[in-house]
Amino acid sequence: MTDLIRIFDTTLRDGEQCPGASLNTQEKLEIARHLEKMRVDVIEAGFPISSPGDFEGVETIAKNIKGPIIAALCRAVEQDIKCAWDAIKLAQKPRIHTFIATSPIHMKLKLEKTPQEVLEQAVSAVRLAKSYCQDVEFSAEDASRSNPEFLYQIFTKTIEAGATVINIPDTVGYSQPEEFASLIKGIKANVPNINKVTMSVHCHNDLGLAVANSLESLKYGVRQIECTINGIGERAGNASLEEIVMALYTRKDFYQKYTNIDTGYIYPTSKLVSRLTGFVVQPNKAIVGKNAFAHEAGIHQAGVLKDASTYEIMRPQTIGLESNQLVLGKHSGRNAFKSRLAQLGYDLDKEKLDKSFEQFKVLADKKKEIYSEDLLALMSEVLVEEIADIYELSYFHISTGNNILPTATVKLIREGNVFEDAACGDGPVDAVFNAIDRITGVKVKLSDYNIRALTRGKDAQGEAVVEITDNGCSFIGKSASTDTLEASTKAYLKAINKMLLRNSYKDK
Repeated sequence: MTDLIRIFDTTLRDGEQCPGASLNTQEKLEIARHLEKMRVDVIEAGFPISSPGDFEGVETIAKNIKGPIIAALCRAVEQDIKCAWDAIKLAQKPRIHTFIATSPIHMKLKLEKTPQEVLEQAVSAVRLAKSYCQDVEFSAEDASRSNPEFLYQIFTKTIEAGATVINIPDTVGYSQPEEFASLIKGIKANVPNINKVTMSVHCHNDLGLAVANSLESLKYGVRQIECTINGIGERAGNASLEEIVMALYTRKDFYQKYTNIDTGYIYPTSKLVSRLTGFVVQPNKAIVGKNAFAHEAGIHQAGVLKDASTYEIMRPQTIGLESNQLVLGKHSGRNAFKSRLAQLGYDLDKEKLDKSFEQFKVLADKKKEIYSEDLLALMSEVLVEEIADIYELSYFHISTGNNILPTATVKLIREGNVFEDAACGDGPVDAVFNAIDRITGVKVKLSDYNIRALTRGKDAQGEAVVEITDNGCSFIGKSASTDTLEASTKAYLKAINKMLLRNSYKDK
């Protein structure tokens, strides 16, 4: 039987709790809007009692987000529960999520309470939450290190008190998949009223098993998984939403489960969370990492060029990526090399292809990755033609500020002739690029633009990398300067020159 698995996203609560990931109200709302478009079932918007800012964030999301359930976390304490309700009471579908620790180590050392006191507090908290809100979730913190018999008892009593969702957290990422599944199985078998509620899990990644534990729990009746975008969260993070969702999507044959998620929003939302939190996604991160759909090995590239399914179990478009990426490096084969040259507009005969491929391999031993400009330089040698700049930069002048419209004046030289024009833009860089476009008369798409420091200190050089696209072909320009505006201007002009040189080559 194919069952619906509800996705409970806690990026804005547990995810934001990791050091350095603080978000303001507008940033939280922006992420929440993406989660709404993605069609997550529940958004845990925050922990309202923790700060006035967190309360404001939860309240703002509750007022503005209409699709998903909006949950607010609170301890099993009267003041927390009232605060949580005040924050979410205007939500279309509100949920109060209350919790208390149930493991011996937490009850004794953190709460300093007996199991009976914890049981009574949990039941009272759920009853109070139920008086405000029909949808109440109860979590037994550190459930994976709790006495199973105590869990059976506290879950039975909190369900009687009105809980609609029972959550079993692996709070410190201690459980192993088989062990965690056994715990879930025991709860399913020994809590007599468990069928009246939704069973949920919340797994942490301290041993790298959060996703595995979450998926394993589905075998025994769990129908809600709590997770975060990019797996961010306390310590080593949470179960990764994108990994959970795409595992269920890709292996429908195995799990026989589905979610409501619109997977096309996975990659854009991942990028948004990374940008707003400042947490860079590791290149080899499953699903959303830079290398997740990249191929460098020649054998792999040859297979992907013939049929992507040879080495890709998912289509990049499914998660919102335009395409996969064939990375040129020392492991790349002739087919990938020829394909990239074709993208750049070069259709070589066998003799020139053999010669250029030999030189490419020499270059690839010196560099980790070969870029388009490297290939263009390589082509200049193979085709015995001098690549000289069509346009040279004479000067540029920019007028900008926080209360004026950025304007740039640019003077370029071509074959001894001087061309000068000015343009406005959304910022100083955009203004310069627009002025260059007016002079050269080109219409290109700016595919990528970034600046990075080459060295440390205030006098560090900034390297600008600009990628433009024309009729499906990409051209990259790089330049470095202690003035990042100068580096950006020169990099863009280099990319334009490469495009014009390619076009002149094709016309010959």
